[in-house]
Amino acid sequence: MTALDRFTSLLSFTLDPFQVAACEALEQGRGVLVCAPTGAGKTIVGEFAVHLALEAGTKCFYTTPIKALSNQKHAELAARYGRARVGLLTGDVSLNSSAPVVVMTTEVLRNMLYADSPALAGLSHVVMDEVHYLADRFRGAVWEEVILHLPIDVRLVSLSATVSNAEEFGAWISEVRGDTTVIVDEQRPVPLWQHMLVGRRLFDLFDVKAVRANADAGRTAPPTVLDESLVRHVKQREALDRSVDPGDPRGRGGRGGRGRPPQPRRPIPRPEVIALLDGEGLLPAITFVFSRAGCDAALAQCLRSPVTLTEPEQVEQIGEIIDRHVAEFALGDLELLGYHEWREALERGFAAHHAGMLPAFRHAVEELFVKGLVRAVFATETLALGINMPARTVVLERLVKFNGETHTELTPGEYTQLTGRAGRRGIDIEGHAVVLWQTGMRPQEVAGLAGARTFPLISSFVPGYNMSVNLLDRLGREGAQRLLEASFAQFQADRSVVGAAKRIQRSERELAGLRTQIEDAADGTDYLGYTALRERIRARERELRRDHLHDRAHAAGDALADVRRGDVLAITGGRRRGLGVVVEPATDHRDPKPFVVTEHAWAGRVGPADFVGEVQVLGTMRVPKGADIRSGRGKRDLASSLRNTGIVAPRERPKAARPAADDGVLADLRAQLREHPAHRAERTPGLDRLAERYARLQRETAAQTATVRATTNSLAVTFRRIIALLTERGYLEAVPGVDGGAPDLAPTEAGHRLGRLYSESDLLLCECIDAGDLDDLDAPALAAVVSALVFESRGERGGSILTGERVPHTVRTAIGALAGRWAAIRDAEVVHKLAASREPDVGFVGPMYQWASGGTLAATLLAAGERGQLLSAGDFVRWCRQVIDLLDQIHQVCRESDPELSATARTAVGLVRRGIVALDA
Repeated sequence: MTALDRFTSLLSFTLDPFQVAACEALEQGRGVLVCAPTGAGKTIVGEFAVHLALEAGTKCFYTTPIKALSNQKHAELAARYGRARVGLLTGDVSLNSSAPVVVMTTEVLRNMLYADSPALAGLSHVVMDEVHYLADRFRGAVWEEVILHLPIDVRLVSLSATVSNAEEFGAWISEVRGDTTVIVDEQRPVPLWQHMLVGRRLFDLFDVKAVRANADAGRTAPPTVLDESLVRHVKQREALDRSVDPGDPRGRGGRGGRGRPPQPRRPIPRPEVIALLDGEGLLPAITFVFSRAGCDAALAQCLRSPVTLTEPEQVEQIGEIIDRHVAEFALGDLELLGYHEWREALERGFAAHHAGMLPAFRHAVEELFVKGLVRAVFATETLALGINMPARTVVLERLVKFNGETHTELTPGEYTQLTGRAGRRGIDIEGHAVVLWQTGMRPQEVAGLAGARTFPLISSFVPGYNMSVNLLDRLGREGAQRLLEASFAQFQADRSVVGAAKRIQRSERELAGLRTQIEDAADGTDYLGYTALRERIRARERELRRDHLHDRAHAAGDALADVRRGDVLAITGGRRRGLGVVVEPATDHRDPKPFVVTEHAWAGRVGPADFVGEVQVLGTMRVPKGADIRSGRGKRDLASSLRNTGIVAPRERPKAARPAADDGVLADLRAQLREHPAHRAERTPGLDRLAERYARLQRETAAQTATVRATTNSLAVTFRRIIALLTERGYLEAVPGVDGGAPDLAPTEAGHRLGRLYSESDLLLCECIDAGDLDDLDAPALAAVVSALVFESRGERGGSILTGERVPHTVRTAIGALAGRWAAIRDAEVVHKLAASREPDVGFVGPMYQWASGGTLAATLLAAGERGQLLSAGDFVRWCRQVIDLLDQIHQVCRESDPELSATARTAVGLVRRGIVALDA
């Protein structure tokens, strides 16, 4: 009997062909990359790796991208193999870490590899769940570091959502880790039906006949034929919106009538959506809202409605599960956290799920949903990251989300990841995805998302300070360079330039042919040299024009930064030529754009591009203090006043200065051109055209070559710049080469400390430790200062100055030192052309000091919130745990070099880890 036979005998279901193929490859000693849709059962391959390790008496590490997934997988494996054989490591939680099977976040494994942890001894398998996370721009590099650093004899099990370049990713893994089998399965175990809810009518997105024809033919690609009734109904709704004002009870037209402009159509209220889905038999459902406030608002709407989704006997079961999850919490804390409303919603079958919730509340929601006791969950997209909460239906309220910087449209990959939650294997025969229509949403857009099959996995790997120090320490400069060259980022870069390199080769062949033709036609005259001289003249003219435009824009910018309210300007460029009066001076002197109203009643901001020549202030006029510059009438009134001032705009448009008139280099080149023999020689017809073609192709080839060089060397260039900065600041030093070879670089004592600090602010923290900036702090103060290195304000509390916070002088002094050292690092990064380090954020300093000093939960949450609102409990616990993690790193790193600071950090950990922070692990 094979190991796979023994494993499957423990299961209550039969494996799918892709699962069998992956497990067989693993049993034969090969690594595997499995790409399959959400809910297809990829993790069973990871569980087989656990089985193999336990049978062989070796170790298996199971890594996940988020702590919630680690906790869930630990519970599953502990239930199967017993808690004595399964451990958990998530940075702030350590359970049975010496067990043969340990579930951990990927960062923990990366840190173990850099530290050469003894726990790596006997490791035979590593499972990397959700490995497509290496595309994450903030944390993705960690996955590549692990893949590159793992001992070569460790079998890697990579589990990924469906990506279109799985073969490329698998080829890279095979190159760096040896024999790897790539298994791609695009067939969902439960078919997914796509719908749109328009008003109170639920439509199929695709034509049902086309869908069934596809299925009957065994095709996995989705159909592209839209449902005609949906398209027709949406057109009717949009036409109605354009013709009738829904706010006018007499139905007057929105165009010519006096009614209000037509208001956009929004989906029906959320409780009605849930009731409609319930009536269609489409619950349980997860509604993705993309904002925490939206999730909470949805829950509040449901509580205000009469909708209830549970039966009396279920309410009792729900209560028992809730009581178990909150048993250790103080009643006062629960009341503060909105416990009673949360419980009432659960007892009626509703819940929210987002990172702002207390983890214990989230875990209760997850358990109740899996058991079918909660039937409608409003969630942010974090729920789509592998947490085992499948539903019959997934609802998308919008196709736009906030990515942390701006609002962006969902990508096809994100749409597939979210809707992949629909359809519970073994329970549902089909899943359903419902998009709520609103004005401006086109069915074709939704079809494009649902039908796309291009989800490429793009590396986000880039070296950082901690990584660079560790690479040099482990591998030396050459070895580090080779490892960077072995990264997936470099692999993709090299592949991406293959096409460009081939185009360059073709261009060079064509250039050689043109060169021969030109030489033959020139009849012994150095016409190629003459052509090169003309190109140098053109390049110099372009350079001078660029410099002139830059200088002109800079001068115009300086002038615009100085204009005042009431100044009348001559706008001499663009479509707004004429007079303009300044209503609001420029506020950003880096990009000065005052707000003006022109004599033609146009209002808006003007910048350097709107002026030819110098910015002219022709005079001034009085602008009334309460001038209405937003309404049409207000702009017309101001424009009329401007025209009546008697100030007249210049009649002629100013001429731009000629930038090349007195340039000595250009004059010398032109003289050389006139004296060149080819300038006076007779030329055969077409020779100039050949020369022009040759010059143009030469420019294009040079540009392509530069692009290829920049692409293939980008990682190496960044690494060299980091090395230069770290050497300059005393973290690296020259050491003799091995066996008398060339000198190498190695970390100094400070560099070794930097190599053990894993944080976005690793270099800043290390500099503060080495300079003694943290030495005078007691434990609460240290926790408060450290919070500035991890906290990220969601609102307006960020910045670099503490205002109104009750913190001691030592904290303010340390924060000041922190800000100064960050500015110095930033200056060095500018010199070395490196991306900016994360700026400290003091938004949590005061609340953290209050909590670590023994403050109450209520007072701390209020101090940490904004505009009188409490900070969410989930955020509070998360930030506290990140502070604990960094404090623990300081404790470990400073044990020998600064025992007093190490002891203070250890004390601070205990002060922060109390109350809900300690309970909700």
